[in-house]
Amino acid sequence: MSVIVLIGPPGSGKTTLGRLVAERLGVGFRDTDADVEAVAGKPVSDIFVEDGEARFRELEHQAVRQALAEHDGVLSLGGGAVLNTETQALLAGHHVVYLQVGLADAIQRVGLASARPLLVLNPRSQLKKLMEERRPVYESLAVVTVATDKREPEELADEIVKGLPA
Repeated sequence: MSVIVLIGPPGSGKTTLGRLVAERLGVGFRDTDADVEAVAGKPVSDIFVEDGEARFRELEHQAVRQALAEHDGVLSLGGGAVLNTETQALLAGHHVVYLQVGLADAIQRVGLASARPLLVLNPRSQLKKLMEERRPVYESLAVVTVATDKREPEELADEIVKGLPA
């Protein structure tokens, strides 16, 4: 079972913090977006364009299910993975950390010219909408919420590690 599962919107720091926390704990780091890309043989953005969001979400759910079953380190989920109700059920009993980020910080981290498929047309507006829609789900699944705005990754990683159950 994963030690920590990181959830949050694009730009919240899941990958950066996941690697730092895993390093501090001496465990492996796994990112379900990378797992999806490995299975599909192409980047997430290409899966969206060529195969559609539904296919991506299917691959994503399979990746989350597999990672939760076999990975015993820090796991980072794609921002929208938590929208799947089966995935939500799988997260029960895990130490889920919601990385909360404000719109300004998320935009600064993601960039508006990003290759993120759900942010193509009007990135700022799309990211704001996406964050608002997903916030209640993130909050309901989280055991711990960590605010990431205007904070250094090292400080955040320490906070996450300190918040682990004994």
